[in-house]
Formats: sequence, structure tokens, C-alpha cells
Amino acid sequence: MTDVPLLDVQNLQIELITPHGVVRAVDGVSFTVSEGETVTLIGESGSGKSTTAMGVLRLLPEGLAVLSGTVRVAGRDVVADPGAAREVRGRTVSLIPQDPMTALSPVHTIGRQLGDALRLRHPEMSRADVREKGTDLLAQVRIPKPETRWKAYPHQFSGGMLQRMLIAVALAGEPRLLIADEPTSALDATVQAGVLDLLMELQEQESIGMLMITHDLGVARVVSDRIHVMREGRFVESGSAQHIVDRPVERYTRDLLAAVPRLGAWDEDTPPEGAVADAESGTSAREVSR
Repeated sequence: MTDVPLLDVQNLQIELITPHGVVRAVDGVSFTVSEGETVTLIGESGSGKSTTAMGVLRLLPEGLAVLSGTVRVAGRDVVADPGAAREVRGRTVSLIPQDPMTALSPVHTIGRQLGDALRLRHPEMSRADVREKGTDLLAQVRIPKPETRWKAYPHQFSGGMLQRMLIAVALAGEPRLLIADEPTSALDATVQAGVLDLLMELQEQESIGMLMITHDLGVARVVSDRIHVMREGRFVESGSAQHIVDRPVERYTRDLLAAVPRLGAWDEDTPPEGAVADAESGTSAREVSR
């Protein structure tokens, strides 16, 4: 692991120009992501975390977003030099978008879309080489029978498979840094766990740095080395994942933790509240539970 971070953000400010005036969506945040490390930005919707990620990638609309501060991706400042952002995107840094159902073109095959990503990184590759490399990537992200999926369309994939497909597209550029914007928010719990496990496995194998964006402290706790809690465009609390989850200082962080659903104790011998009265009226506890 090198001493120079893959991503070094210092005093980043993002102002959005809206019909109602200028809004400071990100207000002076600073953080780093090193090789093999996962750093998570967490907060409620509208806190500025996704805007931060899009600002780092310079994907906000030109003329509608004004950036200041410093954002160095592998040593190159993409705020001072917008051209540097175009050179590092899809190569040094790749994005895993939020919604797998809308991120892929519905009228192009899986092979066409993954192949295009591979050719951007290696324009010299032949069609046969692209298919071989693409099939290997699909296998790497645990797509079943990848050799049969090349001509499939996105609607033939489940939500979990589409998310893994997006990870394969991101990996096609052989990045050193992944930015994952709510990569599991559209998935059910079991599929979500599989995708998170895949991301952590790939990170361990490839030593990729990862910037994770999520509103779910449960997800952040599993994958993160460090967490920055964001509210109204600012970091209100930062620290190790264990510190933030086990010993939060800010009331806002404690409220986020309290919002995480938890299973309560279940005693099979104790009927649910109201079941006794229902039993006396001839209604069984099983019928009540329905």
C-alpha cells in the first residue's frame, strides 16, 4: 500500500445553480481513500453524499454546478483540471451506479454493453478477445453460466444479476478506485448481502479502494474502514466504523442508528398481545398472525 491516497479531497464545496437561487449542496468536506480501504459517506436523502461523489467524478452538469477546493484522483486534481477527470474516469476510477434497473440500455445486449466498456480501456482488443475477457468478468462477479449470457438483454436478468453486471462494467476499466453509489438500495436483503460480499471479496483480491455512498448504517458497518456522517452538506461526525456505530457522539448519528430496523425477541410460548382475548372469542393465534 502506498502512502499517497488514491482519492484526496480537501475543502470541497459544490454550489448548485437553481431557479430559486444558489444552493451550497456540499460545504467544505475533506476525506481520503487509500488503496484497499473502504470509506463510507452516510446520511439521509438530500444530505449531499451523492452530490459529493458526482463532484469527485466531475459528472455534475457544467454551468449548473460550481466546484471549489481540491480533489486529487491518483495525484491529479480534477477540480483545477477538468480534462484530468475525463482521463481518469473509467480507468483509474469507476462508478457503480445506484439503480441497476435503469443504468443499462434495455435495447442492447449484455455483451454489447460490457464489450464497449472493455474497448474503452483496450481499443486494440479483437472481438474474440473482448468476448473472452467479458465472459471472465461475468464469472468473476458470479453470474451463473456466463458463457451463455453474452447475447442476453437486461430484462432477462434479475435485479441482483444486473447489479453484478454493473460491477463487471466498472471492473472492465481496471480501476484502482471504485465509487459505489447506493449499490444495494434497490435489492432485497439476501441479494444485498451477496453483492456486499462480492464487493469485499473483489477489494481483497485486487486491493481496490472504495468510496461507498449509503443511507444504511447496517451496510456501512459491514463494509467500512472509516465512516463520515453527512448532514446538510457537511460532515458532522467522522471516525472508524466501530467508533461511529458503537460510540456515536452526535445526536444525528444516534438517530440514524435508531432508524436501523431490528428484530425483537420472540418467545414461542408467549402469545402476541391480544391473542388471549381473540382465543376466548374463538379466533386462534395463527389466524390473528395472518
